[in-house]
Amino acid sequence: MARFNVLNHELVPEHQILSKKDEQKVLKELGIRKDLLPKISKNDPAIRALEELNGPIAEGTVIRIIRKSPTAGVSVYYRMVSGSEVIK
Repeated sequence: MARFNVLNHELVPEHQILSKKDEQKVLKELGIRKDLLPKISKNDPAIRALEELNGPIAEGTVIRIIRKSPTAGVSVYYRMVSGSEVIK
């Protein structure tokens, strides 16, 4: 049976892995440290799908999430990959 890639589902927002250069630029623009970003678990289905496409993703990697909405337009979020479950 074929596996389903959650990143292809219409309700899943676009996820992008940031390069170290882009990561530093974003953190500087936001004026925060990386450890203050919301966390996303390495076990999250979107992260697992990204790993299938791009290879292993290290803890501490910053992910850009682009959400599209008919009312809000486009909103961009950033999360840091964490090895443990998401901290709420």
